[in-house]
Amino acid sequence: MTSQFFGLNIAASGLRAANAALNTTANNIANANTEGYSRQKVTQEASDALRVFATYGCAGAGVDTIAIERVRDSFYDVKYRNNEALLGNAQQKNYYNRLIEEYLDDDGTTGFSTLFTKMEAALESVMTAAGTTESKTSYVSTMQSVTEYFNSVYTSLQNEQADINAEIKLCADRISSIAQEVASINQQINIIEMTGAVANELRDKRDLLVDELSKMISVETKETAIVDENNPGRVTGATRYQIWVAGSYELVDTYEYRKMICVARDDDESTNQNDIDGLYDIKWAYGNFKDGDDVNELADFAIDSKLIGGELQGLLAMRDGNNSQYFHGHSDKVTTRSDGKVEVTVSVDASYLKDMSKCTIAEDGTIHIGSKDYKYDSWSYDGDSTYKFVIDDSTLTSIPESNCSVSIGYANSYQGIPYYMAQMNEWIRQFSDATNEIMVNGYTSDSLEGVNFLTGAMAENSAAQYSYEMLTSLSANKGYYYVTAGNFEVNSVLVDNADRLATKADVTEGESEFGNLTKLKNMFDTEKIFRGATSGEFLTKVLADIALNKSNSQTLEDTYTSLENTISSQRLSDSGVDEDEEAANLVKYQNAYSLSSKMIQTLTEIYDRLILQTGV
Repeated sequence: MTSQFFGLNIAASGLRAANAALNTTANNIANANTEGYSRQKVTQEASDALRVFATYGCAGAGVDTIAIERVRDSFYDVKYRNNEALLGNAQQKNYYNRLIEEYLDDDGTTGFSTLFTKMEAALESVMTAAGTTESKTSYVSTMQSVTEYFNSVYTSLQNEQADINAEIKLCADRISSIAQEVASINQQINIIEMTGAVANELRDKRDLLVDELSKMISVETKETAIVDENNPGRVTGATRYQIWVAGSYELVDTYEYRKMICVARDDDESTNQNDIDGLYDIKWAYGNFKDGDDVNELADFAIDSKLIGGELQGLLAMRDGNNSQYFHGHSDKVTTRSDGKVEVTVSVDASYLKDMSKCTIAEDGTIHIGSKDYKYDSWSYDGDSTYKFVIDDSTLTSIPESNCSVSIGYANSYQGIPYYMAQMNEWIRQFSDATNEIMVNGYTSDSLEGVNFLTGAMAENSAAQYSYEMLTSLSANKGYYYVTAGNFEVNSVLVDNADRLATKADVTEGESEFGNLTKLKNMFDTEKIFRGATSGEFLTKVLADIALNKSNSQTLEDTYTSLENTISSQRLSDSGVDEDEEAANLVKYQNAYSLSSKMIQTLTEIYDRLILQTGV
């Protein structure tokens, strides 16, 4: 038979359960607008029944409050984070593609098409004005405007590359910071949960950080229970929480974490002729790495991986995107020259590597031979399919391998800033070559030999320019490689004296003849110098590229934003706080509390009758 006070214990358990439910409801309502908060609920179950020696056998013993747990579906977490990685990637590409389009777009005043049309009109003025000095000066000035346009766009793109580079470092630093925070939270969670409680708020905080992380880089998580080593059947209450990023890099393992360290390339470590100095490579370090430690001991983070995902992938695509056109070949021979320097002979197959107008190799930089990186001082090209690189002997620790793969930089299939730089350079080199060939074979109105029209500055803040002989020397076989959008200029001889413009095609022509300018105009109008188009169609071709890239990235951003909203709604329908639902719960648990209280009051009256009013 049960104790006379058995009912009081049952009612008290109901009172405690209702009280826990009311407190949890209050907490849900208070956090209805808290970002990352997951709705909580009380888990209850019937207490074990007591065996009584009566005809009914067992009697219910009330209710046990097991735990207060989060209502959260990990399936939606995974879907959300995968989508965030795609969204972050698309957003970065879309933002920077819009900027590039603005730099290249023709506003009717300073755009390429406008300036090129003005230059052609000025050329016709020279032809119709019988070659007056004023008309020649005006023509030279309009050509200067064209060169300055490319200088300006080049500077804008380099500034954009610098901004992206800085943002890559911010992104890597934030990833490292989140890893440290998550490792700290893991420790706090385990301390609490080893006591048998559930650290709901800390778990919410951790999930919110992982959500933020997933927009910057692709994320996978795993949580496993830790068992007692001495008693494998016993679960300790602690868990092992792991985060992998970029497909295979373990960022967090419970209390340990890794860092992404950005290391700026030295001036002689460039991989692209047009890149700014100090582009960051990323290293993979342990959490105890600090500023001043040797970065050479750190493992490389593979920035060429297609599994990086998130904003970091989008930033790298815009900073390094070369449409997969990079230097790569095969090391045929390694020789030590008579001067002691090591020379590596490399054969190439890609057609774009056999066209110097498309060349993007830095004059000196870093080359990957076999499994190692080396610095080279200079390089040469034989005009066919062979390059030779002279290795910097001050950094040479071992002789490079022969009969192995060779590369400079890496293939990034996206059309980022390096791609548009290369497109500008290709047009400039082809246009300069075609223009100069006509001009140097002509004659001025007073029968002097013509000079090249277009060239490049030999050094920044220097008046020295590349001569025609330097640009066309057969011994170098580099063609107009030295002329880029950054140093593109009109020959200073013509700037100082426009009468040096070669107007005549033949020295026997009269002073007012302009046969050479007719050749030049025909070249502008008919010769296909750039991607199967004439000179003036440069912007049409390049704008088609950026317009398509921007359209694609905008479409992807809109799509993933829409998916983000949909998945977020699905997550919130499960884990979010619904104020109407909580209001209903409030009434339900209030009634349960009142009934349990009434039960206790009823039992109190019974005990009063039993103890005080019943004679024994």
